[in-house]
Amino acid sequence: MSRKPATRPVRIGRHRVITYSYGDEGESVFLLNGGPGLPCNYLREPMLRLLEHGFRVVTYDQLGCGASDKPKDPALWAISRYVDEVETVRQALGLGRVHLIGHSWGGWLGIEYALTHQDALISLVLSNTCADMPHLVQELNRLRESLGPETVAMMQRYEALGMLKHPAYQAAITILNYRHVLRLDDWPEPARYSFSNWNMEIYGAMQGPNEFLYTGNLKDWNRISDLPRITAPALVLCGHHDELPPVCSMRMHLALPDSEIAVFPNSSHMPFYEEPEAYFARLVDFLAAHRSRPVAGSKSKREAAQKGKR
Repeated sequence: MSRKPATRPVRIGRHRVITYSYGDEGESVFLLNGGPGLPCNYLREPMLRLLEHGFRVVTYDQLGCGASDKPKDPALWAISRYVDEVETVRQALGLGRVHLIGHSWGGWLGIEYALTHQDALISLVLSNTCADMPHLVQELNRLRESLGPETVAMMQRYEALGMLKHPAYQAAITILNYRHVLRLDDWPEPARYSFSNWNMEIYGAMQGPNEFLYTGNLKDWNRISDLPRITAPALVLCGHHDELPPVCSMRMHLALPDSEIAVFPNSSHMPFYEEPEAYFARLVDFLAAHRSRPVAGSKSKREAAQKGKR
């Protein structure tokens, strides 16, 4: 099967985003990557495994990154506008109902999208994400404490002084990134590309200057109390060493009315690179169980289980 995408621009107001579609059969798995401000490559490439299981894979470079337009208007960097962007892309590509996978920031966006456009979902996968930013900040501070009180005090001092590029501060961030973002000595090329082409203006406006300091317009975002409104089947995934720790995933799992959860013991924030076989086995099982149109000649696990009960 060819892994060359069909690319298509979609108009978003006065701007355009570039979309990528793989496969022309089966239900669509619509990917929302992390960031904000990251090209989609790092998530798109590993998720192409899903083609082998009869799914179409669709994603796009969100406005401001990758091959999409890069406007400079700071008013554009709001989660509500991104929800409209996702819906515009879905409708423009004629995807119908989708299996939505949101990773990290894409999970926050996926939650907002599900609360606004639930009828567009077959299922929802929330991978390495959370639904309560103030709680996440508490957890991030706990992770920083593992570096020791002197290192934490040093980081807080440089943050107060606005000296985030100081070598000592950057060294501490490097350790935290290795422990909690991607625990690999050599990063896969798609991850290197995405992270090397990060639009930090978007990231800074919405999240903050780095993965462990939240100062942007999402710092008070909290949707835990709204999750019971999401009735689509949901799968919550995270790594044991994740920067968005398992306790964040557990809170989502408990609040979602129809959800499953899996924690990957040897992974941090990107288990699709760190434990790909375990990650995709769990993901494919979930997607297959919630197919609305079974692949010809096969039956979903849910159908097989129902037949066994007769």
